[in-house]
Amino acid sequence: MDEVAAEAPVSALRRNWLVGAVAATAAVAGGGLAWWRHGAQAVDDAAVARLWGLGFDTPQGGSLAFAAFKGKPLLVNFWATWCPPCVEEMPLLDRFYRQQAANGWQVVGLAVDQPAAVRKFLQQTPVSFAIGLAGLEGVDLTKALGNQAGGLPFTVVLGADGRMRQRRIGRVSEADLHDWSSLT
Repeated sequence: MDEVAAEAPVSALRRNWLVGAVAATAAVAGGGLAWWRHGAQAVDDAAVARLWGLGFDTPQGGSLAFAAFKGKPLLVNFWATWCPPCVEEMPLLDRFYRQQAANGWQVVGLAVDQPAAVRKFLQQTPVSFAIGLAGLEGVDLTKALGNQAGGLPFTVVLGADGRMRQRRIGRVSEADLHDWSSLT
């Protein structure tokens, strides 16, 4: 009877491990499926190529041609004045630009907003990097670049070769910028 009593805890332990392993496998599979169905979608190379051919008006009345930024690493941030996380990350992006410009980095903010609101915002919170006015068409552009939800802020990082290296929906962090600074 002592042998049977000793085997019972071992069997229960094995069963708990087996149940835990099955649950963990199911969780990983479910998370992967959710990411695949609802997460960032693959970016068509044609969408990135189209980006390089675009031009935008600036808040000051000039024009901003994306082709002028090709050949160096580029961070493109889609934002709006009515988006709290967008507003919160602007000083962080500006600091990144000022620190990394000597390393060849460029930053462009594309405002998915009304020109008057952008001009007013930039008077109160000036930035050193280029700003373009994408308007509502900016949402379609973010979707073409893999942001199927069309949420803001949305940031893409393009290498010096013009290809997409990273993208992020939501507010960027110091850690993101640190990691991205090593990309070219």
